[in-house]
Amino acid sequence: MSLELNEISKNFKDDKVLDRVSLYVPEGKTLVLFGPSGAGKTVLLRLISGVIEPDEGHIKISGMDVDGVEPEDRNIGMAFQNFALFPHMDAHANIASPLTAQKKDKSAIQAGVQGLAKLLKIDHVLKHKPKELSNGQKQRTALARALAGKPKILLLDDPLRNVDAKLRFEMRLELPNLLYEQNATVIYVTQDYKEAMAFGDQIAVINGGVIQQIGTPEAIYLTPANVEIARLFGDPVINLLDVTLQKDASGVFALISEKRIDLDASYASVVGLECCLGIRPESVLFVDRDHKSAVPVTVEAETPLNEKTVNLCLTARGREIMASRPSGTQGPAGGEAFVAIEAASALIFDKQTGALIETNSTDISERGKVT
Repeated sequence: MSLELNEISKNFKDDKVLDRVSLYVPEGKTLVLFGPSGAGKTVLLRLISGVIEPDEGHIKISGMDVDGVEPEDRNIGMAFQNFALFPHMDAHANIASPLTAQKKDKSAIQAGVQGLAKLLKIDHVLKHKPKELSNGQKQRTALARALAGKPKILLLDDPLRNVDAKLRFEMRLELPNLLYEQNATVIYVTQDYKEAMAFGDQIAVINGGVIQQIGTPEAIYLTPANVEIARLFGDPVINLLDVTLQKDASGVFALISEKRIDLDASYASVVGLECCLGIRPESVLFVDRDHKSAVPVTVEAETPLNEKTVNLCLTARGREIMASRPSGTQGPAGGEAFVAIEAASALIFDKQTGALIETNSTDISERGKVT
């Protein structure tokens, strides 16, 4: 089943929680709804499930408007952030409830519950009531219940939020495969950009009840619509340096510590505009002094982060630049050094509005690789 939202708005008294939200999720695909707390994510899921109704707009499932259709008739499974488990049932009965409603036989119910419980590592607490479970176990029980009935549409409200780091990492690998096997149409809510990148066929970034950008994980990372989104995706966070674009006979460029950073010629239309130059840390490379684009820096600190090493550098004007390189590769731990900027991966934002200034190039593969 496909899922379509057209111009959905929702107010609570004078508070506009959602403002003309439109989304489309094809059958069998996963859309990650990503945004900060209070952005309107959970309200949107409740609207889709039928728990509350929109003030404006329409929700369609497989092209059919579901206005007025009761939640139980929408063939939707949902794992709420607040768990919403039946308190009088143990974990086994909670997970089994959609299978029981479908009148499955006992062997099918047992197999379904055990399989999900083992995958989510809660098979040892199946006889426990919700009050006896940790928050992480409650969250996984709610997730298992949502998955058990194999609904055509799944709404998952930050399902790994209370899960410990080790299990969260494992679930990032295993859960996408499970969702794919179920061939469900999924909206997955998270505040973790790594989860968003791992789970989503598409990512919709929402803030203040407004969808700011929709795209593939690669597109969101490489061409974020504004500075705010650029900051949300990436660790370490993107470098942002105030610059004024210039142009001469050789082309368009920006200066960092009086060193020229050549940019795409299509930025000629914004020469003289105050901008922010966005540079991902992995696009800052340590080079020799005699490199033609060597920018002098002082390395203030080095931090190993498992698969990568991050350096905090200062330019001649005291501006901070983070550089990231794969662990095991050589680089200065401190003192004077030189860096070069991969200009093809640079992003230019309007300093006043924060919006991305796009070039004529539409091939995001030329802008570097996601790491």
